[in-house]
Amino acid sequence: MAFDYETLSWKQTRYPGIALVFLYNDSQTDGGAVLIRMEPGCGYPRHRHVGDERVLVLQGGYHDEFGEYRTGQDLLNPAGSEHHPVAAEGDLPCILLAAAEQGIELLDP
Repeated sequence: MAFDYETLSWKQTRYPGIALVFLYNDSQTDGGAVLIRMEPGCGYPRHRHVGDERVLVLQGGYHDEFGEYRTGQDLLNPAGSEHHPVAAEGDLPCILLAAAEQGIELLDP
């Protein structure tokens, strides 16, 4: 039985097709954990990771300059790395669990 992610309290961002559920936030370090939903074909703006970030793909997939990632894959975005993730085309949105030691710095306006 699959988990119904639509039952969560998603907060729409200012970026089309991108929504978040904050799970944990450390205001002293800007670190925390968040669920990210990217609708098919939608992307999160290009950004730089201030600290390490671990990501687990829970549903669907996405691609960036470094590869393609599908359900069940986990990856590390090391401190200082930059990328522009875009959800894979298809029927389901991409759902990610992301845990960051520190926040991100947006590079695109």
